[in-house]
Amino acid sequence: MKTELIDVSPTRKEIKVEIEPETVRAAYDRVSDRYAQHATVPGFRPGHAPREVVRTRFKDKIRGEVLQEIVPQAIQDAIAEHALDVIGEPGIHLDNSEGLGKLGTEPINVHVHVEVLPEVTLGEYKGLEAARRVRPVTDEDVERVIDGLREASASLQPVEDRGAEVGDTVTVNFHGKFVETPEEEDIKADEVDVELGGPGVQQEFTDNLLGVKADEEKTFTVDYPADFTSRGLAGKKVEYKAMATAVRRKELPDLDDEWAKSLGEEFESLDNLREKVLEDLQQRAGVESDNRLRGEVMKKLVEAHPFEVPETLSEHQANNRLEAAVRDMIERGMDPRGQQINWEGVRDSMKAQAEFDVRGSMLLEKIGEQEKIEVSDEEIEAEINEIAASSRQTPEQVRVALTKQGGATSIADRLRNRKALDLIVENASVTDEEWREEIPEEDEASAAQDSAAGPEQTEQKSEAPEEQETQSSSSEA
Repeated sequence: MKTELIDVSPTRKEIKVEIEPETVRAAYDRVSDRYAQHATVPGFRPGHAPREVVRTRFKDKIRGEVLQEIVPQAIQDAIAEHALDVIGEPGIHLDNSEGLGKLGTEPINVHVHVEVLPEVTLGEYKGLEAARRVRPVTDEDVERVIDGLREASASLQPVEDRGAEVGDTVTVNFHGKFVETPEEEDIKADEVDVELGGPGVQQEFTDNLLGVKADEEKTFTVDYPADFTSRGLAGKKVEYKAMATAVRRKELPDLDDEWAKSLGEEFESLDNLREKVLEDLQQRAGVESDNRLRGEVMKKLVEAHPFEVPETLSEHQANNRLEAAVRDMIERGMDPRGQQINWEGVRDSMKAQAEFDVRGSMLLEKIGEQEKIEVSDEEIEAEINEIAASSRQTPEQVRVALTKQGGATSIADRLRNRKALDLIVENASVTDEEWREEIPEEDEASAAQDSAAGPEQTEQKSEAPEEQETQSSSSEA
């Protein structure tokens, strides 16, 4: 067998393979003899048909089996000969039809396209410059959280001496008919809570339910905008008959020590609650700062090491990101199928970040090798337990799921990459700067987490220190 390696790029190679006639002839004879032993040919006893007759009668099938027998092995041998670390399945095509028409008398030429991992050469990865910025926590931030907790503790009290006002919650039985498309199935929904003027409530519902009392019925029409979140209602006009069954007002608890104590045994007074909230917000600000710092360091590392990334790995990571986005929508109660989203466009927009993820992961793996970073069985077990706790699964369920992704090996790779990133951050040249609000194109902290996890790992994003704002529940009518 003769082979020729062609370097198309650092991640793409071509191999020209020539399989000699004698190798083809030997396989041709073996396959033909197998057919002759079992084939039934008119005029001959079973197993006694001449080889040439069998070859003529079963020409296409025999040729197919010959190719299946010799081509994959030839490709495998060629890849091993050139010591290529191949990713995915090779692309194969035959170069000469003569070899197929005259099996065993002409060589068979095969052209193979493969993707390989690039050679990663480490440059400077210690002493990378980065800035640490910590979001300041103000008294207003604390009071905003306190207000949210009060909202969450609010109760709904019946209203009997007046009609419904903005801010009241009206419980309604709805019966809706599509005005312009009456053939569509009617809308029926009972015991729907509508907070008048509340977030997500169409203005027509607020306007027409103002002043309503329990056991009163209102009839009104709602024109849903073309971009309404529910595709079944978007751009439609619906006439509703709405029977109010209850009107209730929101009653906030008094802002005092008793209310603070009702939130948990750890709160001794209102002042103590404020102290705990302040500590929590400051801790969250610290976590956010750490994540942003890791993201910035990761970005500097990747920018300092440009190299071609295998397209197969980038495509795979883009799919992972898309699947994660869909799971996030489902967890938020949204049906991805009911959204007017150009998923192909979304996936294309993720490709650049997916390439960043893969490059970052490959760099961290290389640094892990360079620094001889090891992961113990105890660390793997602790990671599995942490995943189980955060996902509300048992450790055994996590192990079963991880088996499909490489089991303990995938966990070890994740931990090794994380340790490598920790090492880079510890050795970075970090300066403290004042906080400034930034809207990055991509969450750098998330990117650092993804690279540390590896391109095939499930994304695990640390929460940013967002303000806790709690809303009273209302139906998005």
